[in-house]
This record gives sequence, C-alpha cells and structure tokens, in this order.
Amino acid sequence: MLLVFSSSHRTADFDLLERLERHAPAVKAALAEHTEIISGSVVLATCNRFEAYLDVDEPLTAARAVSVETVVQSVSAAAGIDADELRESSRVICDRGVAEHLFAVSSGLESVIVGEGEIAGQVRRALESARASGTVTSELERLFQGASRTSRGVKNRTGITTRGRSMVRLALDLAESRITDWAGTRVLLVGTGAYAGASLAALRDRGVTDVRVFSPSGRAAKFALSHEIEPIGPAELTDALAHCDLVVTCSATTEHILTQAQLAEAIARPDAVERRLVIDLGLPRNVDPAISELHGAELLDLETISRHAPLEELNAAEDARMIVGAAAAEFAAQSAEQSVTPALVALRKHVFDVLDAEIERARGRGDSSERTEAALRHLAGVLLHTPSVRARELAREGDAQSVIDAANALFGLDVPPATSDRTHLRAVDGESAAS
Repeated sequence: MLLVFSSSHRTADFDLLERLERHAPAVKAALAEHTEIISGSVVLATCNRFEAYLDVDEPLTAARAVSVETVVQSVSAAAGIDADELRESSRVICDRGVAEHLFAVSSGLESVIVGEGEIAGQVRRALESARASGTVTSELERLFQGASRTSRGVKNRTGITTRGRSMVRLALDLAESRITDWAGTRVLLVGTGAYAGASLAALRDRGVTDVRVFSPSGRAAKFALSHEIEPIGPAELTDALAHCDLVVTCSATTEHILTQAQLAEAIARPDAVERRLVIDLGLPRNVDPAISELHGAELLDLETISRHAPLEELNAAEDARMIVGAAAAEFAAQSAEQSVTPALVALRKHVFDVLDAEIERARGRGDSSERTEAALRHLAGVLLHTPSVRARELAREGDAQSVIDAANALFGLDVPPATSDRTHLRAVDGESAAS
C-alpha cells in the first residue's frame, strides 16, 4: 500500500516547513528504523514542502492509522516539533491518490509558483537519495519513475513550466507604458519567496538596479543578503512607499500587506514621488484594491494581468492537470494488473507442473520426443495467453478478486486475496487529515 504524509505551503506555515527541511536527514533515519511497519520510504524536503512517501505492506484499514502515527511520532522526535502541531499542519493521502499527488507535485502544479521547474529535479534527487539509503521498494521506484515521465510530458506538451515567470513577465510588459526608464526606477519588493526571486530576476533583466525588499514575516534581511539588495523594516515601510516608483508584492500572507490608509499616508508626504505603480502578484491579494482610488497610485493585480495573458498560458494548468490525471489513472491500472500477477504465476506453474509430469511419464514409456515436448509446451503457452490477457483486463476494471477466486476454484490453487489500490478504494476514501 502506498501512502504519503504531506506538509506543504498549503497546510503549514513556512517556519514549520523550514524546520522540517533542516531536520530531513534525521527524519529519514528515523523512518528507516520502522521496518516492521514501513517497507520503504522516500522523503521529499524543500523550503515549501515536506513529504514522506511510504510503502506499507499491510491491509489498508490496519496500516493507515498505525503508519500515520508512526510517521508523526518519528518526525516529531527527529525534528523537535510537537506532534499535535504536525497533525494540524499535514494531510495524508492513500492509494491511487498518492500517484496523482506526486505526479502533480513533480509537474509543478502544487508549487507556490505554479509550473516551477525546480521541483522535478528535487523529486528526482529525493529518489536518488532513497536509493543510496536502500529504502526504495519496487513500488516506490515505479511511482517515482512515473512522476518523472509525467513531469516531462507536462513540460513538453504544455507551457506550465514557464507560467509562474510568465505572470511576472506579463505584469512588467504591461508596466512598460508607465515606466520609461527601468534603469532609473526605484522598486520596493514585498515578499521573500520563490515568486519574489523570479520577480527580482525579471526586474534585473530590464535593467533595474535600485531594489529594496520588505517582508511582513521578517525575512527581508536574509533575502536581501542572498540577492544583494537592501532590506527595510516595518518602521521604514511608509518612507519606502513614498519614494519608490514601482511596488511589486508577491507574499504568501493571507492579509492585505498594503492598505489604502498606508499608501495614502506615504503619498501625503511632501517629498513623495508624484506617481507610483503597484503590481500585486499575491494570491490571495496582498494589496487592498481601494488603493486604485488614490491620486498618484495605479494598481495591476492578477485579475487584470490574466486578462492580457495569451490563452494558451491560461489553459496550461488545466491541460497539465489532464495529463497528470491520465498518468495517475494508468498507474492505478498497472497497479491493479500487478495484483493478479500472483494468480497468473501460480496458474502458469500449475499448468507446466502438470505438463512436466505427463512428459516425464511419456518418456518412461518411450512415447516422447524433443519435437513433441516443444510442441506441447508451446500449446500450453498459447492456451494460457488468452486467460492472462483477460485477467489483466478484469483487474483494470476493478475485478482482480474475481480472477483470483476463479483460479483458486477451478485449479485448486491457494492464491491470497488481491491487495491492489483499486480494491482498497472501494472501502476507504483516498485522502484524510493526519489527525
């Protein structure tokens, strides 16, 4: 059974994710100790995501609660994070949902910037690390190989991998009519995440050199140091707003960072610039839309930018989701096919054991020849072909257990019940909260 324990920017704050990433090696080692429950594991740890992909060789109903609690306690102890905090900031996905989730993650669909290209390499390196540690099972290997193929397909067939940067580019393209001299433009950047980095790179491509950064979460100094720009604190924000020509906001905060009252105070300063453009790339909005009512301020938000985007860029995410969905469905179908493999192996062994016994008896009577034996073995293979094909078709349709039951009843075999993801999905929902 596949299961993923996930904490990401969608469920946890960035401070928690940073702590998880920092302690990822200790977490990997802790998970590897639980071989009685966890057959294999791959840990994906980035600044925006911590996920443990697990292969648990137990019935789903028994394994999910035990495995999830084992992961929670292991991560809690290794990272020094309270277990209740982890439960509240995580989710668990089981069965077929694991493949769809990982395929979406590796394709950049679950990133802070939708379509970011770096995540595919991070997923690949997570698998390589698990291989080196000896924690990869055949099912996890198949899962991550499928993720790599899917992300390449998404990249080659859609424009999703450039969409995040495209929104920044489109915003600055729209700003061209308002800004005549990029080299002389004074910019205030609000936010310190991946989108802020992409925005800064796009600004520098246009010749901007005067950039200061503000972070509502207090990360400005660290970001400024790594990007060689000037940080500002809360006490300096109004002054920075008064003297900048362009404000670019791209924070993950859910509250308005820039309000009408704040900007009005900045504009009222006697030495303030006459006009400024505010580009709000936040989702949800970082900027109060009411600032557009102020004289000396103009607002470009995602809604406005999207109206000017080429249709193929807006459709890229939807197209990518369709590719991911199809790949996940095929992964589930292949998993279902594998669930009847023990029955087919047992059936083939039964048939050829009977054949070998009959050939041995014929040899004892002097009634056998090499050509006759070869013909009989070929005939047995031909007779087994159609039942094998039909068994896999039935498994894909969700009837793996009927194949096993028939083989056991007709040939006296003793094949255990099917344990495919699709069988499990009939009884248990594919996703749950970690709690």
